[in-house]
Amino acid sequence: MLLLCCLLLIASQKSGSNCMQRESAGAIAAVDLFAGCGGMSLGFEKAGFDVKAAFDNWLPAIKVYRKNFKHPMFEQDLSDSVESAKLVSKYSPTVIFGGPPCQDFSTAGFQDETRGRAILSVSFAKIIATVKPQWFVMENVATIRNTKSFQRACAVYREAGYGLTCKVLNASLCGVPQVRKRMFVIGGLGEHDDFLTNELEKHLADKPMTIRDYLGNSLGIDYYFRVPTNYSRRGVFSIDEPSMTIRAVDRPIPPGYRGNPKDSAPVSEVRVLTPKERSYIQTFPKDFAFEGGKSDVNTMIGNAVPVNLAKYVATALMYISNRCERKANQSEGHRSIRRMRWHVLGL
Repeated sequence: MLLLCCLLLIASQKSGSNCMQRESAGAIAAVDLFAGCGGMSLGFEKAGFDVKAAFDNWLPAIKVYRKNFKHPMFEQDLSDSVESAKLVSKYSPTVIFGGPPCQDFSTAGFQDETRGRAILSVSFAKIIATVKPQWFVMENVATIRNTKSFQRACAVYREAGYGLTCKVLNASLCGVPQVRKRMFVIGGLGEHDDFLTNELEKHLADKPMTIRDYLGNSLGIDYYFRVPTNYSRRGVFSIDEPSMTIRAVDRPIPPGYRGNPKDSAPVSEVRVLTPKERSYIQTFPKDFAFEGGKSDVNTMIGNAVPVNLAKYVATALMYISNRCERKANQSEGHRSIRRMRWHVLGL
């Protein structure tokens, strides 16, 4: 009996050590699709994922990505889902994440999914269904949920065996000083729907993060100008509130803007934010290097997934992934103990 107890204890300890090795050894392999300049990649890396490779088809953003990351970035037309899946499969990713271009159904864009780029969300889904990673994350504008492309993509995911969590997150509640609502679709092979909802919701902040909360007084200003979509809306904002959504355009104060009753300060006393300052509000670190023309830089900054928003989602996924691994190790440990008991008893 003493020998049996010792052997069972050894088996139990071995089972527990497997879990610890899984969590601390190699990070989970991931691949970024439609990576842009790298906001989502950086967020996933900060959450502990090992980003093996990235893919995009816009050269200005590719150059910036390569300047800031050591792993390979490939120029690839991701609308070709068959060829893209072959390339991605070489990295055997456990997770694939990405944000297909959203301009065709963005409220700041054309709101017309027939223009061509909306179909890229379906291409993303087809790549997922072919490569079959354990998990995937797709980011897009909140309004994507009203589109046929979104319904088609979800159908592809479900047919491939994924349970889906579809959640609109406000970046200002996820460590980003910006009101930016984005849809995240997180899939898990063999999972039930809404498997990540609780983990995504329980860590949301109680109140929106302001620019001053995040950057303190480092900008050297209390107010700034952002060109409104029309002059019936205000253009002057305080850093003691979250920024409005950082867009892919950056314009100077127009001569025709005379002020708005809701402006936080006189327009004559403020300035616009620089592209670098706008990248801070997207939570890129100060040492993240941008290059290229001003228009291109503004586009890649505005189109990026905020780093901290990506980290928020990735952290929730990492927790679920580790929990699944722990359960698997515990089950294997129990099986090992039963086998050891049978062996000792001669059964």
